[in-house]
Amino acid sequence: MSERSVGAETAGRTVEFDASGLNLWCDEERFEVRRERIAEYAAATNDPIEAHRTGTVAPPVFAIVPVFDAMLVPVIDVAPMDIFGRVVHGEQDFHFHRPIRPGETLVSRARAIGYAGKPNGSGITVHIESRTEDGELVNEQYLTAFFRRIDAGGTVGRAAPEHRFDENLRAHDPVAEVPQHIDDDQTYRYAPAAGDPVPLHLDDEVARAAGLPGIIAHGLCTMAFASWAVLTEVGDSDATRLRRFAVRFAKMVLPGDDLHTRVWRSGSENGVTTYAFETVRGYDRSGRGPADVVLSDGLAEIAD
Repeated sequence: MSERSVGAETAGRTVEFDASGLNLWCDEERFEVRRERIAEYAAATNDPIEAHRTGTVAPPVFAIVPVFDAMLVPVIDVAPMDIFGRVVHGEQDFHFHRPIRPGETLVSRARAIGYAGKPNGSGITVHIESRTEDGELVNEQYLTAFFRRIDAGGTVGRAAPEHRFDENLRAHDPVAEVPQHIDDDQTYRYAPAAGDPVPLHLDDEVARAAGLPGIIAHGLCTMAFASWAVLTEVGDSDATRLRRFAVRFAKMVLPGDDLHTRVWRSGSENGVTTYAFETVRGYDRSGRGPADVVLSDGLAEIAD
């Protein structure tokens, strides 16, 4: 599943989603966390944090790896199979109870908890949880699967927690700005590290046949770039302090793209500081001019 594509959506056909498929947990998936796999993921996302590069503790977005086989299974319980060619990854929201560490086995499961239909597209919210074998909750995730130009006709069940960017923050300079570069071979390194072999990221011919300009970067790879940018600038490079990390996938990213992740402090409460962020292609140093936003509505919650 790729991130949201460029361009305005037009009204599409109405498709009936199956509300009886909500709140049904899929079968559990087990994943053995290896130090080498953590280090491979960090290298594949250009992560500079030493604890991640050595596999001592997992980068935040690595949390998607143990749940990859389970995360979309519940969508099949709600949406008909014949529209799956229109699905994109709309949003991703991680809630961390603690980081993932090597040597443990995680048990993950997922369920669809709600959907919302509009003429330009409909989203299904999936709730995912990962626990240790003895039941300790390690993280929860909310994933939005967005079906372009499909109208489910209404809203049923629960939506994911909100994480909208407060536009009033643009009246102030960001507290951090991090330049980043997507390498030409990024997708070929990320795919095996993440266990994501979708051909849109690996096969130029397949990507062009799908109407893309060529292979595109994995949206979660771009999200991982943003995570280390935030952690290094405002989190002391310490993943144990990160409580929540969420984005909306706004536009595709291509190999060779130059990006900037910029961060604003938005508040503090109960020992946790909240930051808003976005990742852009193209850059205006004022932070107020036009930029091609590829990750929007970014939210990070970091323990003080």
